[in-house]
Amino acid sequence: MHTSPIAPILKWMGGKRQLLPEIRKFLPADFHDLRYYEPFLGGGAVLFSLQPRNAVVNDYNEALINVYQVIKNNPSELIHALQKYKNEKSFYYSIRELDRNGGLDKLDNIQKAARIIYLNKTCYNGMYRVNNAGQFNVPYGNYKNPRIINEPTIRAISYFLNNSNITLLTGDYKKALRYAKKRAFVYLDPPYYPLSETASFTGYVEGGWSEQKQIELKLYCDKLNKRGVKFLLSNSCTDFIKGLYKEYNISLVRATRLVNSQVQGRGYVDEVLVKNY
Repeated sequence: MHTSPIAPILKWMGGKRQLLPEIRKFLPADFHDLRYYEPFLGGGAVLFSLQPRNAVVNDYNEALINVYQVIKNNPSELIHALQKYKNEKSFYYSIRELDRNGGLDKLDNIQKAARIIYLNKTCYNGMYRVNNAGQFNVPYGNYKNPRIINEPTIRAISYFLNNSNITLLTGDYKKALRYAKKRAFVYLDPPYYPLSETASFTGYVEGGWSEQKQIELKLYCDKLNKRGVKFLLSNSCTDFIKGLYKEYNISLVRATRLVNSQVQGRGYVDEVLVKNY
């Protein structure tokens, strides 16, 4: 079994690599005896760091989960597919255009996974963002020598996914958590509540993430609590979030925001970790 931490294969808005030491501090003492659930998987930094033996992980973004499925089942074919991608502006836009001109439907799952990894490595600031039509809309990054193929990481993730009992799901977080009962631990990393009216980023999937969805998630956390399920939740340090979860244990932590479209938006930011144990 692979035990050393594995770096995420994708750079992801809201990724938790910088917050991992804090998250580890707040894990329940019996973490290794519990079934792990992560319904907002994103870049997978927490999963690949903790490497639970038994887990159910999910993301609403089908393209993202397809990347992990392909890494699990077809790592060599994925590496071979990535070898065909060039770090050139015109080539980048031709690949980005595939979700606009119908070309995406002609790709198999391996080619779709390679496309997502390529765009992530060569787009501006490594952002994954789609518009309301579900079309990837980040411009070319103009990087000199991006690491499009990271074979060691692909192999390490594939090994972990094949040597642990990991169920990969895509869809609504509630469906992923419906069987979570006692002896389960849930880590929740939803799209964050914005720090200001202009700071909202909801471009992981078309449709975004509303304030009402934050409230629905809190109500679902109440259901988890009643079932005896332990949960830990990350979110922004705002009066709204602190008020929403006021009956639970809230801790303030400092995170480093590395992915932001504006340079002035990067740096240290306060976040909260909410737990019910």
